Amino acid sequence: MEYVSVRGEEVPALGLGTWNLTDDECVRAVRTALDLGYRHVDTAQDYGNEREVGHAIATSEVPREECFVTTKLWPSNYRYEDVIESIRTSLDRLGTEYVDLLLMHWPHPFVPTEETLGAMADLVDEGLVRHVGVSNFSRSRLEEARELSREPILTDQVQYHPYRDRSDLLEYCRREEVMLTAYSPLVHGGLVGDGRLAEIGARYEKTAPQVALRWLVQQEMVAAIPKATSREHLAANLDVFDFSLSDEEMAAISDPSRLRTVLGLARGRLER
Repeated sequence: MEYVSVRGEEVPALGLGTWNLTDDECVRAVRTALDLGYRHVDTAQDYGNEREVGHAIATSEVPREECFVTTKLWPSNYRYEDVIESIRTSLDRLGTEYVDLLLMHWPHPFVPTEETLGAMADLVDEGLVRHVGVSNFSRSRLEEARELSREPILTDQVQYHPYRDRSDLLEYCRREEVMLTAYSPLVHGGLVGDGRLAEIGARYEKTAPQVALRWLVQQEMVAAIPKATSREHLAANLDVFDFSLSDEEMAAISDPSRLRTVLGLARGRLER
């Protein structure tokens, strides 16, 4: 495993996304991921699976302190008292005394960002949250959040993959020491037939999705949280730390054609 060093925290560069994972399938996926070596698990209030994620962690052989756990506030809980109450409920569901990272899931058009971030900072003061961040924030909104937050913004979690250019946001994140966490990094399976990635992967005996994940985690200040359920796919996603892409290969992946970009956006249109 490689790590992203950000503001004194070592975050596993590759984690497990749990969007749309529920019930026993979620428990099995998280427990299997931890067994394979994952130490970074991402959930959210809106996913409806915090209890399952927590159960999987609690019943695994991995000590809680070795697992970096992220959850996200849903916008209906952005008022100060709702932030405090809903996170206490999230902690109860997760079966943990704290989360490593708490994110605002989306910007809100009416609730002041300062109010929400203020409540999140108070949770840090209480020891219930270790770090705060945001999700689905543009560069301008991220700048604003950083100005308003008493606590450093550890990450902006956004959809990022070879078909989705994030160079402007990533440049800002690197300059300001903010991690960019890439969700939907495999475009919901849309990378499997990518000829360019497959050609590069053949040089390393890797698949197109593995090349895409390597491209992400090889970038400075980037972590990725692909979702998978089967042991085979979970293991394959984790098997990206035994090779490195050349500068030319990195550049080739970063320069998709207009058709690939449109295809990627169409496949990944449901942001979460």
